[in-house]
Amino acid sequence: MTTELTSPQLAAREAELLASIPHQLLIGGRWTDADGQAAFDVRDPATGAVIATIADASPADGVHALDAAVAAQHAWAATAPRTRGEILRRTWELLQERTEEAALLMTLEMGKPLAEARGEVAYGGEFLRWFAEEAVRITGRFGTNPEGTGRMLVAQRPVGPCYFITPWNFPLAMATRKIAPALAAGCTAVIKPAELTPLTTLFLAGLLREAGLPDGVLNVVTTTQAGPVSDAILADPRLRKLSFTGSTPVGVKLLKSAADNVLRTSMELGGNAPFLVFEDADLDAAVDGAIAAKFRNIGQACTAANRFLVHESVADEFAQRLTARVTALRVGRGTESGVTIGPLIDGRAVAKVGALVDDAVAGGAELLTGGHVIDRPGTFFEPTVLTGVSVDSAIFRDEIFGPVVTIVPFSDEADAVTKANSTQYGLVSYAYTQDLRRGQRLIESLDTGMMGLNVGVVSNAAAPFGGVKHSGIGREGGAEGIHEYLETKYVLTPDPFQS
Repeated sequence: MTTELTSPQLAAREAELLASIPHQLLIGGRWTDADGQAAFDVRDPATGAVIATIADASPADGVHALDAAVAAQHAWAATAPRTRGEILRRTWELLQERTEEAALLMTLEMGKPLAEARGEVAYGGEFLRWFAEEAVRITGRFGTNPEGTGRMLVAQRPVGPCYFITPWNFPLAMATRKIAPALAAGCTAVIKPAELTPLTTLFLAGLLREAGLPDGVLNVVTTTQAGPVSDAILADPRLRKLSFTGSTPVGVKLLKSAADNVLRTSMELGGNAPFLVFEDADLDAAVDGAIAAKFRNIGQACTAANRFLVHESVADEFAQRLTARVTALRVGRGTESGVTIGPLIDGRAVAKVGALVDDAVAGGAELLTGGHVIDRPGTFFEPTVLTGVSVDSAIFRDEIFGPVVTIVPFSDEADAVTKANSTQYGLVSYAYTQDLRRGQRLIESLDTGMMGLNVGVVSNAAAPFGGVKHSGIGREGGAEGIHEYLETKYVLTPDPFQS
């Protein structure tokens, strides 16, 4: 249970927290200024105010960070799995103790409501705890070859130094989802957080150091020069792994760069999630699921429901019920009591969402609620519901990344599946039906790497997260997650019973 603070108390707490966050790069276990002491501002999207000024790394800084990761790799790989796991476990424990600090920090730099930020601390922390346990479960096999002439040994070993590029929308969870399995597997890393939300990663790096992580195992470069810094690191033949979470166009560019050194890659890219509501669905449950799937993180999630495909017989009723819930959502700064919708990340995000809504309305969609920029400090957009959206409109094709529901009717199951699959993306899908046989068919017919059947949130540290088609390569989380950071090595020895 949390205690509500007065405005002066909250302001003092914010100032104290921000002053405690490192504002430098972390390279080789030392907090250091950027090359030439360059720096950039971090802003609160709810107010536009500068909340921190931090080091702005150059490409040379990025290479120095990789130098540190390479230097630490051998010793870290040789560290006992139990020791690696215990460091992750201690980090998880420290994060639980400092949940309120981590949550407030995310709210300040990203804008999400405090309640959601606390949820991200719980979710993101679970990757630390999960992979602390997986560190001691890395296995291999030994046996006789089929011919009986020798013995086969198959072992797993760390991939080697890694480079992580994380997005702004889940600044803690996207970092722990990469860092935890890499460290558990015995890999060192350089992480470049998004320039819009770098403070949470710096906070997390401090916790890992406090938990006993050796120097150079994790290095943090904050920068506004994302392309040049990444290019310099990816061009270095000592790097062995790239993991990126972000847009598909950027992911494609990074894959091309990674090809030059034949890097192992993990790509968690864009989404255009369909949310199917069938005629037999429990509409109350479907509306609850829709709110969770659409408005979590202000709609700024790759897993956010993007296209609501509703059977024509219940489309109007679903729209009415959902609109009633959407109009009740409270918009404001995430630190304010009762707020459920915070700001979008910046002015570009507001402009994109506004343009998509305007285009849909011009194409014949009906605006049931919202649809406008909110006239107040910060970057706020009204929670919005559109019905009668054309499947040819940009808002149906593109990832919205904002608090906008688009409702499209369908006639039958085949029509629903066709509309759902008519996209280059395939991250996650959602479906509401009480027909078990239909549910089983949808599991097979929907082209997505994940699916929520009668649930609106699917993410879990114990489950493999990832998509198909243009939504990515590889999986994060679950038993599968650590294998993204392991190479398989096969050894054959002679039959020990033959001379």
